[in-house]
Amino acid sequence: MLLRIVKRIALVVVTAIVVLVGVRIFDIQRGPPLGPWHTYVPHEMSRDALRTADWAAYLAAENAAIAEVRTEVTDKLPPEARVASNRYFEGSAMFSGRFKQDWNRSYVLEPAGTPKGVVVLLHGLTDSPYSLRHVAALYRDHGFVAIGIRMPGHGTVPAGLTRVEWRDWLEATKLAVREARRRVAAPMPLHIVGYSNGGALAMKYALDALDDKNLARPDRLVLLTPMIGVTELSRFAGILGWPAVIPPFAKAAWLGIVPEFNPFKYNSFPVNGARQSSLLTRDLQEHIVREERAGQLAQLPPILTFQSLADATVSTSAIVTGLYARLPANGSELVLFDLNRNAKFGPLLRDASDPQSSRLLPPAPRNFKSTWIANGDPDTPRMVERVTKAGESAEHTRPLALEYPLDVFSLSHVSLPFPVTDALYGQHPDGKEDFGISIGALAVRGENRTLMVGFDMLSRLQSNPFYPYLAERIGEVLPAK
Repeated sequence: MLLRIVKRIALVVVTAIVVLVGVRIFDIQRGPPLGPWHTYVPHEMSRDALRTADWAAYLAAENAAIAEVRTEVTDKLPPEARVASNRYFEGSAMFSGRFKQDWNRSYVLEPAGTPKGVVVLLHGLTDSPYSLRHVAALYRDHGFVAIGIRMPGHGTVPAGLTRVEWRDWLEATKLAVREARRRVAAPMPLHIVGYSNGGALAMKYALDALDDKNLARPDRLVLLTPMIGVTELSRFAGILGWPAVIPPFAKAAWLGIVPEFNPFKYNSFPVNGARQSSLLTRDLQEHIVREERAGQLAQLPPILTFQSLADATVSTSAIVTGLYARLPANGSELVLFDLNRNAKFGPLLRDASDPQSSRLLPPAPRNFKSTWIANGDPDTPRMVERVTKAGESAEHTRPLALEYPLDVFSLSHVSLPFPVTDALYGQHPDGKEDFGISIGALAVRGENRTLMVGFDMLSRLQSNPFYPYLAERIGEVLPAK
């Protein structure tokens, strides 16, 4: 009887997989064709080489990879790809080779005078070092050396993510920290800032440093929308890429094939990218539990996390249950940006029945400080800061000189690191730089199928109207300017 049940379950599973793969093949064949940036994979430094390489060697390998893209992709583009909307076309306004500084590359920002500390900045998946440039400048202005490293597979072509593994990113993180400590030795403070996938890498490094005495321990972690947990579907992303082993179905290696008009971020998304992120978060969650059982989490540095309540990329609840609920009282804080719950959007919000989203956090008192940035008086657009200190139950409220823009109902996963004045992602670019396009300032109004990309891609909030608050909070523990 048991054997019969097992066989039936196996048959159902196999049938489901066959149907899924069949639907996948049908779906991808209808999509756009692959471009050279989807098929050419530039050479990156191997994981073994990363373990012993220094910063100069990493930059040399990075320069070689970018030069390969110039030779094998840009110089060999077919006529139909030589268009203004293609970032890999030398004549495009978005071609990064024309900019004064190519933010796809790793960088070091040096402060004026003797350094007061050092910070390593880890960008997100499909992203580039550009995404944390404003936070890097904040640290530099406070006297820190700021090191922004380009993760392997990023900053070149989307195909670079089809073969990379998450442990390559972790080794690159360790390399960047080695360089940080070479430039600014202990006991000067070492901070690590991680954004999205980079947040997972920052946490993973900090946990590894608890067990490996050869790794420099950070004195503080700052996490922006960290990838502590992702959707369950991402665990099975690899299955979607199975048909790609057959050459005619090579497009199956991609979850999305989109025009590449962003000079500092991939729009197309390979299956392997999702799979590696999922593997990283699963390893991270297991590592957190191991260190908790061993009583080692008390040795972690204080963690300051900023997270939007609305996030379609990472799990907000996993940040609480998978990390903060497990932390001892070590000075950590979780800052949550609530939705815009004014009368204009209120009736349309999915969780409008839970105005404070109180179910997200465990009951107070808690081991960590929690901060809500939320609407205040219903008759005013001004925001308030609602703080519950670690070990306390009382909530303290402070008015803020900040407002939700009238046309914004929430922050987004991608918006937190960017001020509204950012040249690429800001709602109100300050005009000091020109990267060929101002994605965040586009007001998407018009007829369907007129643009080469869907409305949803352009309507997602790209910058953070509360960035001044984020910068203020990060700067609280830094030396005075």
